Amino acid sequence: MMDRLRKIEPEFDVIVVGSGISGGWAAKEFCEKGMKTLVIERGRHIEHGEDYIGENKDPWEMKFRDDVDRKLADKRYPIQKRCYAFKDSTKHFFADDVDHPYSKEEGTNFEWVKGFHLGGRSLLWHRQSYRWSAMDFESNKRDGYGVDWPIRYDDLKPWYDYVEEFVGVSGTTEGLDQLPDGVFLPPIGFNCAEGEFAKRVKKTFNDRVLIPGRCAHLTEPQPIHTDLGRGTCQSRNQCQRGCSLGAYFSSQSATLPAANLTGNLNIITDSIVHSIIYDDNSEKATGVRVINSQTKETRSFTAKVIFLCASTLGTTQILLNSTNERFQNGFANDSDAVGRYLMDHLCFAGATGEIDGFQDHYYIGRKPNSIYMPRFTNLEQDEEEFVRGFAYQGSGRRKGWKDRVGEKGFGAAFKESFKTPGVWEINLEGYGEMLPDANNRATLHKTKKDQWGLPQLHIDAKFGENDKKIRKAMMETAGEIMKKAGLQNVKIWNTDDSLGLGIHEMGTARMGRDPKTSVLNGFNQCHDVSNVFITDGSAMASSACQNPSLTYMALTARAVDFAARQMKENKL
Repeated sequence: MMDRLRKIEPEFDVIVVGSGISGGWAAKEFCEKGMKTLVIERGRHIEHGEDYIGENKDPWEMKFRDDVDRKLADKRYPIQKRCYAFKDSTKHFFADDVDHPYSKEEGTNFEWVKGFHLGGRSLLWHRQSYRWSAMDFESNKRDGYGVDWPIRYDDLKPWYDYVEEFVGVSGTTEGLDQLPDGVFLPPIGFNCAEGEFAKRVKKTFNDRVLIPGRCAHLTEPQPIHTDLGRGTCQSRNQCQRGCSLGAYFSSQSATLPAANLTGNLNIITDSIVHSIIYDDNSEKATGVRVINSQTKETRSFTAKVIFLCASTLGTTQILLNSTNERFQNGFANDSDAVGRYLMDHLCFAGATGEIDGFQDHYYIGRKPNSIYMPRFTNLEQDEEEFVRGFAYQGSGRRKGWKDRVGEKGFGAAFKESFKTPGVWEINLEGYGEMLPDANNRATLHKTKKDQWGLPQLHIDAKFGENDKKIRKAMMETAGEIMKKAGLQNVKIWNTDDSLGLGIHEMGTARMGRDPKTSVLNGFNQCHDVSNVFITDGSAMASSACQNPSLTYMALTARAVDFAARQMKENKL
């Protein structure tokens, strides 16, 4: 990679920083528009299929049955190990906490889950793909929390259509204002317990519905998918290990191959962006400074336009480190909003309950999808003791021997009983909307640096009072739903130290109408520097309660369309 870094030409039409969900889309769109594009990835190269080293391994092929050695996890991955997807078969897709440190303010427990490699967290995401609604883009203005979004749902609707068709989103049409329908492939349906629970919810509640999760899995591939070598989901439910079939959407399976077909794509890996280069005369960015992570050699690349897609906190770190005489407080930061308004979804609060029947049923395949209950609170006006709202994700499963390992007993009959599956269980976990707060922020630590000499990111973020109220409501309401639907042995939970573990961090370079209070305009363009765009989670002005990745994709495609038109008109 050192030789490649030396040989590659230094000048491009566009530089895209980051290769995850947003970066992959930016690369695809620019390359297909004829732009010579450089994608810069700070982590190692991952070859589609070839480097999915955990794929198809059975539990007994791994020393700890897919658990990670506790000593290794505690020593090298104390934060990453809290992620649901961190396993022996996936740990190579997580950034080592020792080699990639960050600092936290006392009293802060923000867990930053990181994936530094080509494709980023597009290889690890849970693939839930939901549109935001008209309400979500209007809530800030309605209740006064946060700045008014400079766009509305109608601005993004055609771009949702566009990205859904390419991604391949499976789902059902429901006709709900709070969860707009999209361009869907056939859904991955319920199992027997989930289907029964859905019937009971419909019968018991007038304002709630349980639907199959809308997910980026190919259930019936179209030519736009098969032309890239993508195939049908096989229900292995090993998605975070990587999918050689390309059945789920990732940068490796879809956007980067599409970009590569154009001949306009260049990629460098093991390359950490140190900062953005700014020209005082033109008042524009001219390129980026890069550190080779293996050799620590430095080099600069130039371009007409720069797209930052390095993930919310990665982009924040670059902006704050890009100081100069013009921007002494961080790049494009006249508003002092860079690093502020850090949000994550409110999760790890909900309930489990047992549902009777179906003792003669078990799984056919291992479907990789969740169930979903769209938001039903504060839809038209604030009727609760909190503003905004929450949705539920979850699943139905049949208990197995692992659920009984703590039981006491002995003898042949006791051992034999472990061969029989247990009762069916329903799980509901809330996903709530966290409000933007200027005091929830990321800065650069004044003294701590990483091995490349870059200041460590320092995070100071806590749940606010409204956030705590929503978390409590998510837990209690889940329990009430289950009890009213006739479930037994209902248990509720609320994990208070879960900030960051939603892995939906966003908001640190937010969009807005006023340059004095926001970093980006309605096309994700920096107010202060016209040829720099940001389309990852840092651009979000609010968090809604839906998974945000689909919105990042739509925003990116829309921003590229705008930037490309501006470039052709010589305005950038």
